[in-house]
Amino acid sequence: MTTIPHWINGSPVPGADGAPVFNPATGQVRARVVLGDAADVDAAVVAAATAFESWSESSLSRRTQVMFAFRQLLVEHEEELARIISAEHGKTVDDARGEITRGREVVEFACGLGDVLKGSFSDQVSRGVDVHDFRQPLGVVAGITPFNFPAMVPLWMHPIAIATGNTFILKPSERDPSAANFVAELYRKAGLPDGVFNVVHGGKPAVDAILTHPGIEAVSFVGSTPIAKYVHEQATSHGKRVQALGGAKNHAVVLPDADLEFAADHITAGAYGSAGERCMAVSVAVAVGEAADALVEVLARKAREVRVGPGDAPGVEMGPLVTEAARERVENAVGAAASQGATVVVDGRGLKVDDHPECATGFFTGPSLLDHVTAEMDAYREELFGPVLAVVRAESLDEAIALINANPYGNGTALFTASGEAARRFQRGVKVGMIGINVPVPVPISSYSFGGWKDSLIGDSPVHGPDGVRFYTRPKVVTTRWPRPAQQRTAAGFDFPTSN
Repeated sequence: MTTIPHWINGSPVPGADGAPVFNPATGQVRARVVLGDAADVDAAVVAAATAFESWSESSLSRRTQVMFAFRQLLVEHEEELARIISAEHGKTVDDARGEITRGREVVEFACGLGDVLKGSFSDQVSRGVDVHDFRQPLGVVAGITPFNFPAMVPLWMHPIAIATGNTFILKPSERDPSAANFVAELYRKAGLPDGVFNVVHGGKPAVDAILTHPGIEAVSFVGSTPIAKYVHEQATSHGKRVQALGGAKNHAVVLPDADLEFAADHITAGAYGSAGERCMAVSVAVAVGEAADALVEVLARKAREVRVGPGDAPGVEMGPLVTEAARERVENAVGAAASQGATVVVDGRGLKVDDHPECATGFFTGPSLLDHVTAEMDAYREELFGPVLAVVRAESLDEAIALINANPYGNGTALFTASGEAARRFQRGVKVGMIGINVPVPVPISSYSFGGWKDSLIGDSPVHGPDGVRFYTRPKVVTTRWPRPAQQRTAAGFDFPTSN
């Protein structure tokens, strides 16, 4: 059986054989991944620190040339990488291709950092004195990333970190680790020097080693809110910068003037795409006023039409969940919702993928649709991270906004309407970081930053875009004077210096 190694200093590195990697569609073990510890993290830090000495001094032109080559390799190997992701995560190959494309857009942003990194210059701020500023890389930085986007989320981090002159250590999820090693190979082919990009696999021991290692300057994290808070607390207490993105409970509000077919079509895709295992998935549909009954009817029809099966099968729209435990958690949540008074309109529990006998032991559940959900129910309060859409009914747009604002999460939200006035009131009134108007999954393009509010972002550092550049660099301001020979004999004053 294949063993997935670490990638340190430009080469595969063996480690303790620790964890099975499943194919979620069949439930069978397809590989094993090594599990790193503090010694493995330290080896990666040593390699990265050594590489930083020369990489940080390389020209911006050299760094962007590597990014251009890396971007082209991502294009050429997209299909291979997408199938690796599908086999270990369970999402469809088409969905995996989309993940790679969105991640590649961050690489393209990194290719153009020459403009973003421009400093400012102020001439003659005092007699013969000029001031300018510039940004420099931090050093060795690390990323701890989740299973749901094994390519895209790391690509939110390492292209910008590397292009700005840092060296990087990635700790991916042990559930779908192969994409990280595949990307490391692409970097090597692109001409990235050894030690600039490293991969250490593992669980909590590897994470804790990253959070406490004195040689790591900054940590980026995406995952659940409790772990985001832990990462932020531990890493900042050890003097590191931290990006920590947490969980979500994303609402899509539908007003009576919306095109219900259009809204339901996009909400269905946003709720059940990737089996709901997205931090930007639509998990709550807020039906306002007279839209409610008709919206539920259309949502139910579309949920029943979702084609479920293995991610590499033609025509499949939704694959399995990533683990058997995830499937059990989601199906138990549907049952709990029914016991608490919700109406199970579409019940995805116990789904059998009859057209694919090899999937009899896969981690499948079907789309579930719940109606008459209230804010007190577990199905509303908890982040289920599965293909469950809860419908909450509201009397007005103001009530819908109040519902969203009372929720502890503030990652993404959407409004479906034909009214510009309602859209403007909504986007100004909701306490959420990313907003879509007739767009169900409002993930911003790479030149903007990604980050929510409240418990969806711990601290104040979003990822990629301008905030990503600021996170991976620190500024210097230089005040200069080049006096003439006669001026050099002028006595310095003992007063605090001013611009006079």
